[in-house]
Amino acid sequence: MMKKAVICGYYGQGNGGDEALLVSLLQMLPSDIYPIVLSANPRQTEERYGVESCPNRSFLAILKVLKQSDLFIWGGGSLMQDVTSWSSPIYYAGLMILAQQLGLKTIAWAQGIGPLKRPFTRWLTHQALRKCTAVSVRDGASAKLVSEWQINPLVAPDPVWALKAKSVPKLSDLPAPRVAVNLRKHPQLTPQRLKVLTKALIDFQKATNVCLLLVPFQASQDLEIARSIAAQLPGFHQIISLEDPRELKGLFRGVEMMIGMRLHSLIMAAAEESRCFALSYDPKVTRLMIEIELPGWELNELPDDPNIISTAWLKCYANGEALSQYRIQSLVDRAFMHQEILGTGFTK
Repeated sequence: MMKKAVICGYYGQGNGGDEALLVSLLQMLPSDIYPIVLSANPRQTEERYGVESCPNRSFLAILKVLKQSDLFIWGGGSLMQDVTSWSSPIYYAGLMILAQQLGLKTIAWAQGIGPLKRPFTRWLTHQALRKCTAVSVRDGASAKLVSEWQINPLVAPDPVWALKAKSVPKLSDLPAPRVAVNLRKHPQLTPQRLKVLTKALIDFQKATNVCLLLVPFQASQDLEIARSIAAQLPGFHQIISLEDPRELKGLFRGVEMMIGMRLHSLIMAAAEESRCFALSYDPKVTRLMIEIELPGWELNELPDDPNIISTAWLKCYANGEALSQYRIQSLVDRAFMHQEILGTGFTK
């Protein structure tokens, strides 16, 4: 008998990483579970992924689908953190607790928990998680935090490692070799740091003659920066905006190296055997750098000298190594561990 699952995350916001998490979840969902996705853009979500969708800010609509459903899933990402927003964890925890009060089985799936700076949001996260049927997290730091609350999560790599990639039409028409760049708007990416990084990219391109692909993962945060860099580049370049996260991942099959801020830009590139250089603005990116030994800098420790940066990129481009196929396959296989808890929703 088909069961209904309400899937909740940062969906319909035009963020490639979160859309990739949704597709990864739908890819892993048991065939006897019918998904209903909460989205900021329900029509787009329905058309793009062939699933039923519900507006994520309509309380009455959400309440209606919850009452008709059996399972509620937090669908990946850093939903419970209070650094970028204090209201976001209240919203997500509120829905989880409401679902629990309505008697639904609840799963916290592939979560990156924290940072949680405020006592209230930390308490709220604990309340939401302690009554879950199952919990999985995507990194050791998240596991350590929830284990302090006597919650024993499944720990596995981010599900996007296991996302099935699609080839990008006409990518081969662009000159090779290709290096991709993803920068996003953030307080740590000050105008001065952006200026330094842009100068370093200009020098890097002059030294290598690569085709630079500027890849926005969320147009509202990334596109303006991509355009400002593109206007100053001396060599061949292209801004590439892809809506299908499977194509976004597939793009990196044709890329020699990735210089990235966003977590999923680095995961997708590394998964497709591209060398990576990280610019970390967030603990989740730093965790990835440590776990798979990526070169890079914390943005707040970025050198002031563009020559130091471009030299580091040249070293990574010339001598850096992509993850081995064995290492990638291990990460993919372990990422599929998140699939295990999706089947537990009706067995506990």
